[in-house]
Amino acid sequence: MSDLATIALPLPSVRTPGAPPGARDLPAYCGELFGQFTRADQRRWGEVYLRGLLAVPGRKTPARITEQVLGRRAVQQIQQFVNQSPWASAPVRGRLAGQMVRAFRAEAWSVDEVVFAKNGDRSVGVARQYAASQERTVNCQLALATSLVGHAGGVPVNWRLVLPTRWDRDEGLRGQAHLPEQERCRPRWSYVLEALDEMLDEWSLEPLPVLADWRGDGDPDPLLRGLEARGLGYVVQASPHTPVLLPRGRAAVRGAGGTLAELAAHAVRQTERTSVTWHDPVTERMWHSEFLTVPVLLRAERSPEGCPSTSPRPRMLLADWPYGRPQPRAYWLTNLPVRRLAEIVLLARLRRFAGEALGRMHDEFGLGDFEGRSFRGWHHHVTLASAALGFDMVRQQADERALSTPHA
Repeated sequence: MSDLATIALPLPSVRTPGAPPGARDLPAYCGELFGQFTRADQRRWGEVYLRGLLAVPGRKTPARITEQVLGRRAVQQIQQFVNQSPWASAPVRGRLAGQMVRAFRAEAWSVDEVVFAKNGDRSVGVARQYAASQERTVNCQLALATSLVGHAGGVPVNWRLVLPTRWDRDEGLRGQAHLPEQERCRPRWSYVLEALDEMLDEWSLEPLPVLADWRGDGDPDPLLRGLEARGLGYVVQASPHTPVLLPRGRAAVRGAGGTLAELAAHAVRQTERTSVTWHDPVTERMWHSEFLTVPVLLRAERSPEGCPSTSPRPRMLLADWPYGRPQPRAYWLTNLPVRRLAEIVLLARLRRFAGEALGRMHDEFGLGDFEGRSFRGWHHHVTLASAALGFDMVRQQADERALSTPHA
């Protein structure tokens, strides 16, 4: 008898007429994600682990998963599947992204920092390092997650582990974590562009605008140039201290240095702010603010290899600056047409769905519960945690379609 035949906590199946094949139940969903694994035991353990992430309450450890899903302990087997088994994460993520594209309408790709706090110093990528999203130094792993986001929600489908410099120097640490030779400390924009290239070139996803919070990085120009070289639109939140070229008279003169905050203060004396009212389809509330838009030139000191030296579309500063406030409450850089200002504002606010999705993955689907130390194991775990959230999204969308379908 197979392990799956003894599963003690079956999950409810979704039986929605007309739903995508992967939406009907968990075995079908897992069949699409893991069906290309060469070994049957890998396919079985993939479903066991996913069932555990979905159904086991509290901390998702190998012992608890196997005890509650299989009715017995099988810690060694499931640890081997997650930590050592040589299945590739990227194709599973690509198939997950394909299922999510069919399940809900994604309107953007959101790039977000994810902090995995750690007590020790041996897990792959761990160091005491500054986490921009928490505005403090933490002993942690830092990752960048790229999510599909829309008004139905968000699902992280691609991951990169950001390596600190200490992991370049210590061959003992690298060996213990089975870190591939090509994995080295790099600028964050390099990780982001690599993930996007995988989504565009290998997964053949339809390009969408990119959303990111780059306030913790002093120079957004390499990221923006990389996005522009790929023909991608973007709305990137930047620090008010981001270096820019200030205008003199009506022309931008190179060498007149300043910051985004100074550029906005200069522009508001000459440019009227635009009043924007928009409807939030999630909260059903109407929102209102004032926005300042002005062309911007960054004081770039470098650009990614192979990227053009000039932007094919003008970059604009979009400052959320309500009347009565002494300064803007947010600064965004965008290459999208500012004549569609309300659409850009709604697009920028989609990033919250990525944050909510990552929060749910921590709270409900065991994102932070991985106990292994290896590079491969970390990637396996975050991929499977994304798949667990993805199944929940598929099931939710199928339920909503069932409720909206007229019954005879």
